[in-house]
Amino acid sequence: MSRISFIEHRGRRILRLDYSGIADPREALAAIAESRRVVAAEPKTGSLLTLTLVGGAHFDSGVLKAIREMVEHNRPHVRAAAVVGLNGLMRVVYNTMVQLTGRNIKAFEDEEAARSYLVAQE
Repeated sequence: MSRISFIEHRGRRILRLDYSGIADPREALAAIAESRRVVAAEPKTGSLLTLTLVGGAHFDSGVLKAIREMVEHNRPHVRAAAVVGLNGLMRVVYNTMVQLTGRNIKAFEDEEAARSYLVAQE
């Protein structure tokens, strides 16, 4: 099953990016590349909703660089973004990423709350 898929929540389409549990940098980079391809195929109208799952993932500096580039790349496509599963160190990286990119990406403890937030942004 692909880690990148569209789901529906309350009749709204959300792009679900599931990086949870990834420990191998090659797998992470492949998933990030797939995410970029899917997002690039969407209109640059700021209409896309994205839900990113990161619980239990481990990222090295190369993966973090790719994530930052993806966050920048996605900007014109995304209306609202949410992330679920941040732990202590990931939260520090997340805060830095949000500051560096200027993106408004909301962090949530569970996927249901994140989905509800996203559909409320339309």
